[in-house]
Amino acid sequence: MTAPPITAAQEPASTTRTLPLHAALLQRNDAGAEALRQRFQAAGVTAVNLLSSPGSGKTALLEALARRLDPARLAVVVGDLATDNDASRLRAAGLRAAAITTGQACHLEAAMVADGLHRLSHQGVALEQLDLLVIENVGNLVCPGAYDLGESLRVVLVSTTEGEDKPLKYAPIFHGADLVLITKIDLAEAVEFDRAAAHAAIARVAPHARVLETSARSGAGLDALIALLGQAVPVH
Repeated sequence: MTAPPITAAQEPASTTRTLPLHAALLQRNDAGAEALRQRFQAAGVTAVNLLSSPGSGKTALLEALARRLDPARLAVVVGDLATDNDASRLRAAGLRAAAITTGQACHLEAAMVADGLHRLSHQGVALEQLDLLVIENVGNLVCPGAYDLGESLRVVLVSTTEGEDKPLKYAPIFHGADLVLITKIDLAEAVEFDRAAAHAAIARVAPHARVLETSARSGAGLDALIALLGQAVPVH
């Protein structure tokens, strides 16, 4: 005998409390994101929210861009669960970077980005001095997609080493992308990456997004990426 469906009135109290709480958290974040967006627009800064799973090459991509762009016009807010290793790598590459350690939080929120801007200001970096601010989000393809950070451009990375079907498995975050970067394209042949299948998967879940194939190691696609950013940062 099939049990009758559970009605809203019969749902556990913890469930009914959790949903409004999550909605309230998102509303608070959206307000913070709008405040950030206004700050970015007033300063004339292009803010990019960079999202991917761990190991897709976000930091390596930024290191490669640092070799082609004027680092004085570019800064990064780096989110990670623990350590400031990625921020240290970027500083070694000549970029100004602020590390946000989230602890158990699997994503950055608008308030955390505001804190990152405050930390950059202590390094002598003002938004008005920048053309481009990159927010390197926590490596995760699930919850970061739900949080607006006031960005102008949302960029999602997927590497050739992750498989062609990653966009299908994590469709919501790819659906919200303005730009999808297929990274580590120099390894495509070695890992038998099916380019056509990957492009088809991206087109299925994010038909509006631009797609670029890139390699931080070989430099493939980086000029096209800079052009797509509107050459916001002067090239060396």
